[in-house]
Amino acid sequence: MFNKRKIFSAFAALVLIVAAVPAFAATDGGAENKAKRVRAISGAPLDLAILVQDDLVSRVGNEIDATREFIRTLPAGSRVMVGYLTTGTLQVRQAFTEDLEQAGRALRIPVGNVTAAPYNPYVEVIEALRHFEAAGKNRKAVLLISDGLDTSRGFDSFSTINSMDMERAVREAKRRQVAVYSFYAPSAGLTSYNRQAISFGQSALNRISDETGGRAYFQGTSYVTFNAYFERLSRTLNGSDGAY
Repeated sequence: MFNKRKIFSAFAALVLIVAAVPAFAATDGGAENKAKRVRAISGAPLDLAILVQDDLVSRVGNEIDATREFIRTLPAGSRVMVGYLTTGTLQVRQAFTEDLEQAGRALRIPVGNVTAAPYNPYVEVIEALRHFEAAGKNRKAVLLISDGLDTSRGFDSFSTINSMDMERAVREAKRRQVAVYSFYAPSAGLTSYNRQAISFGQSALNRISDETGGRAYFQGTSYVTFNAYFERLSRTLNGSDGAY
């Protein structure tokens, strides 16, 4: 009888565990979906230039919907510009506009090929900064989605982390009071496989963001999605992490 009771108790415990699995999975899925929602940005409107490096790996194209959703969360009166850093030039697909839906529609999948690589990302950042109105009352920011790597003057820590054009971009951003926020993503070139290149690029992004009052967002040597980055950026722009 003792053995039967023991077997029955074990079987009942197993049934309870199995029954709990679907409920746990549903809860976890709900939490995951909640994490993917971008929180609305409060406060004063923002002039935001979203700059995408055109030779980033193709899976960056999967982040377009998240980027559009982020644009929709900006406060009323915000203005957005969308540009691509491609083949040595800045391709402005949408000039600054208060029509956030229209700005979102200007986003496209990056070319994802080395043929679309910019001369270096920072020359085009300087060009984009000149599109900001000096007399505008909105807060000003750039969101730079890039691998951050500038090899135009050599491939070593000094030439890349202390890139001459990156330093020029920092000075221009400070002069115009524009904070540069950056999301790291690998390109189809060196940062798709070379860990040293990844380190140099991330360090450069960290520097331009830190020195202009923004933030650099990256985790490890690659990325899964931008959802967590946008969530953290929203908190930053809302002033809940001490920035802005």
